[in-house]
Amino acid sequence: ITAPTFSNPTKITNPLFPVGRLRSVIFSGEVDGKPFHTETTLLPGTRTIEWSPGQQVEARVSQYFAYVDGRIEEVALDYYAQADDGSVWYLGEDVYDYDRGGLVDSTLGSWLAGREGPIEMIMPADPKPGDVHRAENIPAIAFEEVEIKTTGKTVDGPAGPVKGAMVGRELHDDGTYSDKVFAPGYGEFFSGHGSEVEALALAVPTDALKGSPPAALEVLSRAAHDVIGPARSGNWKSASTGSKAASRAWAAYRREQVPPRLAAEMNRALKALSSAIGKRDRARAGTAAIDVAQSALDLELRYRPPAEIDLGRFELWANQILVDAAAGDVGGVRSDVTTLEWIRDRFAGTIDSADLTAIDAHLGALRESVANESEDLKAASAEASDLRDPLTLGPVSAQD
Repeated sequence: ITAPTFSNPTKITNPLFPVGRLRSVIFSGEVDGKPFHTETTLLPGTRTIEWSPGQQVEARVSQYFAYVDGRIEEVALDYYAQADDGSVWYLGEDVYDYDRGGLVDSTLGSWLAGREGPIEMIMPADPKPGDVHRAENIPAIAFEEVEIKTTGKTVDGPAGPVKGAMVGRELHDDGTYSDKVFAPGYGEFFSGHGSEVEALALAVPTDALKGSPPAALEVLSRAAHDVIGPARSGNWKSASTGSKAASRAWAAYRREQVPPRLAAEMNRALKALSSAIGKRDRARAGTAAIDVAQSALDLELRYRPPAEIDLGRFELWANQILVDAAAGDVGGVRSDVTTLEWIRDRFAGTIDSADLTAIDAHLGALRESVANESEDLKAASAEASDLRDPLTLGPVSAQD
């Protein structure tokens, strides 16, 4: 109701929406019966937004990346700022929805404060039951109203009980309602609407652990990477041996405390790998092997800097291009290239400028190889091969 004051807007520390502290967050869930996986990353830059005439605010930028059934579905760049009273404000988002071929299908839902409408409060400074706020209220574009029902609730988190959570009743633009949970140190924690469920699986630094990854997790990661080549090439004896080694390592690592939603994703990936190898299906086996390696990286996020994890994800998506190109899947390759382009933005500021220039050159060539007028999968494979070697990062802290 009252215009907020922003003296230090990029320091977003509200415990129920600590965007300025969360470097990398993973959500897991389901959409229309298909696996749903999201990666939310705080990007290093900021954006200055003129939210009313003569009033500007510097906002943090968070990249939201959603996969459905293993393919890019949506990317959004969200803009947030914290007011002096501790409330967090939403200043808009740039939304990109993708089809199964990796092409932008829609940008509906995009809006910017000062252009389409006013800024919106996404989290009060001191929420109390009965309070109501609108996180989005842009006519014909976006609407979200939350009535706070409960505070001080204890919920099950990735590493155990989390106290002090808030439960809100969300009113959607179609007139339906659903519950939405926010938890201290995590922010948005759980939401469900119809057949869609999105639940927090892991957040760093909140769930970060000191020290190196456990030996069993390192063995699992190596085994997953080792099986990618044999699975992709149809060397079924080696692929089967590697799959069994990965399963044994997973059984050993599961004796540790494993975030339950990430455990479910690893179980699904290992099951898919075993099935694809049994059916001698190169495309499915290669993809499943990469999924196992991706799940291992998600688990390693507790021990390694997010930029290193994103470099690992980048390498694995380059491998996915080789799988899809061999299967003649032009749409799949195009989708993989789009995914690489977005992941690149997460670690761009942490690597040598010469390495980044080389990466950008390969990405440009990849994009050209699957342009509508030219579908050269052989060229795409060659470029992807050059992107598979992991780069060496300079010094980064576990909080980066």
